[in-house]
Amino acid sequence: MSRKYFGTDGIRGRANGLITPELALKVGQAAGLVFQRGEHRHRVVIGKDTRLSGYMIEYAMVAGFTSVGMDVLLLGPMPTPAVAMLTKSMRADLGVMISASHNLFEDNGIKLFGPQGFKLSDDVEKQIEQLLDEPIDRRLAQSASLGRARRIDGVHDRYIEFAKRTLPRELSLDGLRVVIDCAHGAAYKVVPEALWELGADVIAIGVEPDGFNINKECGSTSPEALAKKVREMRADIGIALDGDADRVILVDERGHVVDGDQLLAVIAQSWKEDGRLSKPGIVATVMSNLGLERFLEGQGIGMVRTPVGDRYVLEQMLKQGYNLGGEPSGHIILSDYATTGDGFVAALQVLAVVQKLRRPVSEVCRRFDPLPQILKNVRYRSGKPLDHAEVKSAIMDGENRLNGHGRLLVRSSGTEPVIRVMGEGDDRILVEDVVDQIVTALGHAAAA
Repeated sequence: MSRKYFGTDGIRGRANGLITPELALKVGQAAGLVFQRGEHRHRVVIGKDTRLSGYMIEYAMVAGFTSVGMDVLLLGPMPTPAVAMLTKSMRADLGVMISASHNLFEDNGIKLFGPQGFKLSDDVEKQIEQLLDEPIDRRLAQSASLGRARRIDGVHDRYIEFAKRTLPRELSLDGLRVVIDCAHGAAYKVVPEALWELGADVIAIGVEPDGFNINKECGSTSPEALAKKVREMRADIGIALDGDADRVILVDERGHVVDGDQLLAVIAQSWKEDGRLSKPGIVATVMSNLGLERFLEGQGIGMVRTPVGDRYVLEQMLKQGYNLGGEPSGHIILSDYATTGDGFVAALQVLAVVQKLRRPVSEVCRRFDPLPQILKNVRYRSGKPLDHAEVKSAIMDGENRLNGHGRLLVRSSGTEPVIRVMGEGDDRILVEDVVDQIVTALGHAAAA
């Protein structure tokens, strides 16, 4: 069965376009029915980010869940990893995060977590999808069995304590001036408070959400404002989260951006030295730079690659027993602590290394020189451009020209009609030429 609603990270789309109150209500009913297992009183926790449409979707989902007999605990604005953690710690049957992650306010989405705090498998999502298109009137709860809903206080403190406990008790951030950009999103209250409690001198930006400004020219997808603030305040480090705080990008004291690949290198080497890697390797995606792979190889650390998407990274981590994985975009998964990407906890691991080495962030977080990487997108209207003979020939020719001195990746986007062409290698001019030839061939195929 093809997936009609769920993408690589829940259900996402334009608020009041794809993500309507009707759909949210149906998702609540369908997910509630799928997760009613046993005779106990069932409960679901719901968190959200700061988008204007969050209210609309939240209350529609409350109606859906309560109509099938599930009690609802409302958390308010909370990071995605906090919702995953609280789903498990509050012994809920299901967790919901209402967020479109790094997208702008016009979009929204619904992410679902099982009772252990993990994102749902494809099979469970298919069960929910099937119910979305079926009449379920006869499966609604009787009047006396309807669910209740209430807001939960104190959840911010729970997440702050959880995050702090991922560091050794004796470790303090005293002496570090930290600029934190919360993207006017879900972490705007908890993360600055947690950094302050850990002893840092905190300068917070992106902490004034108004329903419209989430991710707008700020956060991990637009770190320019953070870099400017770090230089202005002469800070030691800048931390940029995205709208739901499951990804992170750092900025060093010079204002230079540190991506997820460098963060993986820092944490992997540190954990190996401390004997904390569960296996001598990490999990990354096909988008991670070849420079990272070569660096890790030199450290005696292997690297397993997966398709793009943090859910695929986590699947391999669980399947093969790794406890560190991530993506260049800043989704870093530390499975000793969290069941999903946690931007803040990942940043704390890097801050711990900075405090341990007592060296500038620009030195700590420059573990390798990335190879030149070219990424271009080709939009098409219909058909399958990748099946075109000219495109296949151009890809084969490109791989032959790189001849083991680089990588070529040509793939369809999972969310829009776009073909992504990525090439990397030691010779930038060669890589650019290879990518351009494939893009030209794709353009011909798209126009045919």
